[in-house]
Amino acid sequence: MPTPLPKADVPTAARQYNSRLGIVLFVVYLVLYAGFVFINAFAAEKMETVVLAGLNLAIVYGFGLIIAAILMALLYGVMCRNEPINGSPASDASNVDTNEGASR
Repeated sequence: MPTPLPKADVPTAARQYNSRLGIVLFVVYLVLYAGFVFINAFAAEKMETVVLAGLNLAIVYGFGLIIAAILMALLYGVMCRNEPINGSPASDASNVDTNEGASR
């Protein structure tokens, strides 16, 4: 007999993990973005500093933010856990008693 699905208001372990992971990645990106904003607000002249191949800090930091967002989205996609779907072969296999190796 397949196990019933959890109620919608009860978060599963996979949902809790995915939520925590998303929040951690959001906070990391928020810190990176806040650094960009604070440098612009309180030390704008630093953004004019040439740092890489003739590009100033503002351009390099901005592209870095874009690349960081893409990488963190990919990381989230790879690290997220899937919930078992009720009725799928994988969830049915865990609920079936097998008699492999048992003698008659």
